Amino acid sequence: MDTEIKPKPNAQQPRLGYNPHYEGVPLTDFASVNPETPLSSLNLNWREKDLPERLRTKHVHRLHPYLGKFIPQLAEIFLRKFSPKCACDPFMGSGTALVEANVLGIDSIGCDISPFNCLLSKVKTDRYDLDILSKELRDIISRVHLESNDALFDIGTQYKANDYLTSWFAERALRQLLTYIHHIPGYKYQDVMRIILSRAARSARLVPHHQLDFNDQPQEGPYYCRKHFRTCQPTEDALQFLRRYSFDTLTRIKEFSKLRTDANVKIMCGDSRELRIPKHDLVFTSPPYVGLIDYHEQHRYAYELLSLLPKPFESVGWSYDDPRGNEPLEIGPASKGASNGARLDYIEGIAAVFRNIRTSLKPEGVCVIVAADKWGLYPEIAKKAGFRQESAIERHVNRRTGRRTGDFYELIMVWRRDD
Repeated sequence: MDTEIKPKPNAQQPRLGYNPHYEGVPLTDFASVNPETPLSSLNLNWREKDLPERLRTKHVHRLHPYLGKFIPQLAEIFLRKFSPKCACDPFMGSGTALVEANVLGIDSIGCDISPFNCLLSKVKTDRYDLDILSKELRDIISRVHLESNDALFDIGTQYKANDYLTSWFAERALRQLLTYIHHIPGYKYQDVMRIILSRAARSARLVPHHQLDFNDQPQEGPYYCRKHFRTCQPTEDALQFLRRYSFDTLTRIKEFSKLRTDANVKIMCGDSRELRIPKHDLVFTSPPYVGLIDYHEQHRYAYELLSLLPKPFESVGWSYDDPRGNEPLEIGPASKGASNGARLDYIEGIAAVFRNIRTSLKPEGVCVIVAADKWGLYPEIAKKAGFRQESAIERHVNRRTGRRTGDFYELIMVWRRDD
């Protein structure tokens, strides 16, 4: 393809406006889905009253905010429909598909180029001794409370806080975060603590309360807050978030532990275009959308803080010392925009992933792909990757978490190998 790519006439564009009228009753009895359920019968146009946020963010699915993830009910529906022995998500993200597969007793494989995503997915799907976890989370908070108030604590020299950290965090908040980091190596469940640290750091940054997802520069001084509808000051305390998210994390892990099965979860950190992925019979995934999100940059604060810890992902070529150094490996990042050249690169990148997936997908296997294909790129991607589209379901998305409330349409495509 060497001509300009324009939106196709049948590309998925918002047509009905916010909160359209739906015909029929959307599916909410997810356990009723089985291999005999016709795809054509699936009404997936949920409104808030049909599928409220508390169900879309149940148990470990809300351990940490993550832009661009699909709701767990979508994964559950198609896992029940195709009933695989092993499911694979080559764009694992925050691990939603892996969690849902485990609940259903299905082995799963998740791949992602982001070390943070791999860490988050591991924490969500691991098994824990809940008594030990509870004691450790309480103990480290007590230590932070006592030690971070020490006037002799020098964040600039003792823990080598860099310019990014001193710019985006108030001194008190950074002191608390770095004290927490200092004690993590002394505990068993260190990865859980790293996720709690990251979530607390996200909330404790010097940003407006209503702009936690998107911000260009630190907030200096008071501002009018569109979340609280009053004048607010930038956050100066991180301990409140460390406490709150420790309790919330423990509660969510306990909830998931009641549902967790012995199904195997394998997490692979690396480029899905090149990884040697084990055999599987279902792919359920939502690839990045072209020019929409810089997935690495959204967790920049986590990479900067985790740079103070050992580098568990060095073996796959990542370095916390330069967190933006591998950004070009992302497919379709917002930083590259959605120009014709960016769309051509996107086609090649996504097609390369599915060509690689095809070598490990069993002949009778199926791919289920969730994508808002505004530009009509996926027919070309399927062709280049050696797949044919068997069917597709259109879904209207009219509620999302946070302040991202714009509606849009997405396709759920079912592909088979074109042998």
